[in-house]
Amino acid sequence: MQLPPLTNGRILKRYKRFLADVVLDNGQQVTAHCPNTGSMHSCWQPGAKVQLSYSDNPKRKLAWTLERVDMGTGWIGIHTGRVNSIIWESIINGEIASLNGYKTLRQEVNIHIPPLPKSRVDLALYDGAHTDALVEIKNVTLLENKCLKFPDAITTRGRKHLELLMAAHAHGWRSVMLFALNRPEGNCFSPATDIDPIYSKLLIQAANSGVEILALRLCHDSNAITVGELVDIKL
Repeated sequence: MQLPPLTNGRILKRYKRFLADVVLDNGQQVTAHCPNTGSMHSCWQPGAKVQLSYSDNPKRKLAWTLERVDMGTGWIGIHTGRVNSIIWESIINGEIASLNGYKTLRQEVNIHIPPLPKSRVDLALYDGAHTDALVEIKNVTLLENKCLKFPDAITTRGRKHLELLMAAHAHGWRSVMLFALNRPEGNCFSPATDIDPIYSKLLIQAANSGVEILALRLCHDSNAITVGELVDIKL
């Protein structure tokens, strides 16, 4: 996926979850929107290199958006809103082998599987050689002991998504939990048990019940993000 034009800078601080103060390379200091609801633990620190995009939309409160951070080993994608589009584009282009072969793809699909309440899933895949599939996607940036982990904060929403995938699988859907590993380091993926032990237990339960778990590297270059290799999963 092509990124918009990017501007270099260094982050000064992140606060109120959605705000980041950044000094641009030209010396200008700006407040940028930080499109990431997590703690961003291990993927930012004062003085780290960042890249931002700019919008001239007069309806926006903040013109700048924080896109990615470099902690010294390459870009970390912290804009969670871009990840679904990257995966969507990659499936259409046949770049994720286990999700190839579907003729119809839909994003942000509302689904109701009793007794659970109505919910929304990131992707639904239809009309393929395999059973119709529901795909939930999570952006992963937390790095601990050379392993990428999710979540970086307690996530009740993430737990509900796992419950939905398990219920969908029980009702005949193919259910896929896809973790998009949005930084270059780390040779494995595992749930962050110390941060959210309930989510960790649910993820293991989901895998044991037939939900497919994928951990897929995202790769950054100067102006784009693409999918890379699958990474080992340790549950």
